[in-house]
Amino acid sequence: MGRDTGFMEIGRQMAARRSVDERVKDWFQVYKEPSDSLVQGQGERCMDCGIPFCHTGCPLGNIIPDWNDLVYRNRWKEAIKVLHKTNNFPEFTGWVCPAPCEAACVLGINDDPVTIKQIELRTIDHAFQEGWIKAEPPKVRTNKKVAIVGSGPSGLACAAQLNRAGHWVTVFERADRIGGLLTYGIPDFKLEKWVVKRRLDLMEEEGVLFKTNANVGFNVPIDELRQEFDALVLAGGATQPRDLSIPGRDLAGIHFAMEFLPQQNRRIAGDQQSVDSLISAEGKRVIILGGGDTGSDCHGTALRQGALSVASWELLPKPPTQRNSSMPWPYWPTILRTSSSHEEGGSREWSVSTKRFIGSNGSLQRLEVVRVEFGQPDANGRRPMKEVAGSEFEVETELVLLAMGFLGPERAGMLEKLEVKLDERGNVLSDNNYMSSVEGVFAAGDIRRGQSLVVWAIAEGRQAARGVDQYLMGSTDLPS
Repeated sequence: MGRDTGFMEIGRQMAARRSVDERVKDWFQVYKEPSDSLVQGQGERCMDCGIPFCHTGCPLGNIIPDWNDLVYRNRWKEAIKVLHKTNNFPEFTGWVCPAPCEAACVLGINDDPVTIKQIELRTIDHAFQEGWIKAEPPKVRTNKKVAIVGSGPSGLACAAQLNRAGHWVTVFERADRIGGLLTYGIPDFKLEKWVVKRRLDLMEEEGVLFKTNANVGFNVPIDELRQEFDALVLAGGATQPRDLSIPGRDLAGIHFAMEFLPQQNRRIAGDQQSVDSLISAEGKRVIILGGGDTGSDCHGTALRQGALSVASWELLPKPPTQRNSSMPWPYWPTILRTSSSHEEGGSREWSVSTKRFIGSNGSLQRLEVVRVEFGQPDANGRRPMKEVAGSEFEVETELVLLAMGFLGPERAGMLEKLEVKLDERGNVLSDNNYMSSVEGVFAAGDIRRGQSLVVWAIAEGRQAARGVDQYLMGSTDLPS
């Protein structure tokens, strides 16, 4: 793989980010496009490690060393074929995946890992630019019909695979645009929406049907879907947000992240919105509760909207900057990460707990906060938390965004009417073939496994497609 000594002679190099001063004034992608030569040089670092743990780090099982080597040798057309064998949408993962494969890279034991994600993205971009990516409708149809509820990455991956198998696939989306969180959850500065549309256009050419404003269980009756389709796949995501039930929660100026982020995406898409319903950070002191990817997205969005100040707060303690004994290679390390949004301004705080929202005339004005500390892990690995005596303080704010994760799928409507069984965490329970407790009804993605990554959603969609194909045809040739 690569050149024998490439990893010793070439350092890790990422594509340059646009300057902060430039990018906070627009909504375009943060990163500049890397040159082919830069990416080929990074592929050269892949070290013929014997056992490529990057395979196990990637939920899709991407054949990473092979396409690293092909890119290094300037064999791009072969590289994209290898990449597409396991990943339907490398342009999505190439932009927004946190790259668990890189955390598992053998070179990362004592050096900087290979820039796998960057090589993946440049491979698919190169293929599109060369015109190699074209619609490939199936040559034979089975006349079996499958309905997929939800058009996020899991639903789209399942649709692509089942369509490839020759089934007639219809994707139902309750929003007015296809794409799920790819369209309305991820800011444009991380994933420009023409990238999503480009792939959706290809899928339509290949025969997949998309229906928007179709809220299954509400304006689309469950019984009608069960009668019309031979199988049903639930891929609606984990969209129930975690709330913060403390005094003052009903004050104006406190919003869930997924109330805030989609509005900005709609504005960029050209939708007209009433001023009364608009959640804007412009001229406000913004506090984001939650330190994950969603919180980071809120951080960058608030800065671009012209917030007076932006602070991201996290209940948990500040992570270490490097791996320690609790997170050995090749496992994903919970270390301090600075996103492009954090790099752009504002502040971050850890080990803080919000006690009370304070306001006047129904509007938020301040937060009452206390610092916390964590003890040593107990037998179950949990670290007891306690408030630090005398550490209470208040901070002024006009906008608080709750980005504390999600509690699973919404129960009302589709799940209640289907009467599918749920697991102990409230997700749809399924068997090894991804079928739920209801015959012919399958589940994939966050609705089945809980809040997770885009790359996991794609993997789930592909696996569910195998289960559906097996159910409909008695056997399946779809790859896992």
